[in-house]
Amino acid sequence: MDRQSPIPALPHPDVVRSLKQRLDRLRPLSKGALDTLAAWYEVELTYTSNAIEGNTLTRSETALVLEQGITVRGKPLKDHLEAIDHRDAWRFVRELAQRGTPVYELDIRQIHALVLGRSDRDEAGRYSQRQRMISGSLAVLPAPAEIPARMGDFAHWLASAAPNPETAFEAHFRLAAIHPFSDGNGRTARLLMNLILLQAGYPPLVIAPEQRPDYVDALEARHAHSETGPWLIFMEARLIEGLERYLEILAKEQDAGDSTHG
Repeated sequence: MDRQSPIPALPHPDVVRSLKQRLDRLRPLSKGALDTLAAWYEVELTYTSNAIEGNTLTRSETALVLEQGITVRGKPLKDHLEAIDHRDAWRFVRELAQRGTPVYELDIRQIHALVLGRSDRDEAGRYSQRQRMISGSLAVLPAPAEIPARMGDFAHWLASAAPNPETAFEAHFRLAAIHPFSDGNGRTARLLMNLILLQAGYPPLVIAPEQRPDYVDALEARHAHSETGPWLIFMEARLIEGLERYLEILAKEQDAGDSTHG
């Protein structure tokens, strides 16, 4: 992907803009609201992103592992380790977003290092030394020898791109297209996307496991056939859902606060 290639525009930017303006009018958020949202997203993003990749922990089981350190009987150790890894990677992403600095190649490798920190230490943060293939995809991935240069170009593009939803979705796609790691590419791409959304003042984007077929099809249409429409339509719909959910949680938090002080 040429670093000069234009970033595709969202299909319905006015809808996104209107929801974002509603959110901005509620800022600054109370500490209670921020704590509630942080706790919810920590579990939700870990559960959904891992489930997309085949992790068998349910939402409630993920919460038990992360919040109480409980081992779920009958579930693989690797699934528990992946939950803790993703939680740690997400916390690192939040720290990066708060810094407000550009995202560098080293940051992406560190995110990946945390994604696989306990579950696959040998590959954590390392570019793959073997040819990768995506199961069920026609897309041809770059050879291992091409990865450093491709990632350098990608990081150069990312450092100069404005943080907004279009950049976030494009960064997800471009990193997935390079597929630089032996495992954990999807989780890393989604974390990077959400890092950019946080930098732009948006809530994180959640892709539910039941949405996986549409997600994979949209990514394949873009990657293998250069069709941008399905990808942007799918991702924008998730962004709108996320904004509406965020506003709903804030409204409930505000109602609870009003009743407490009433």
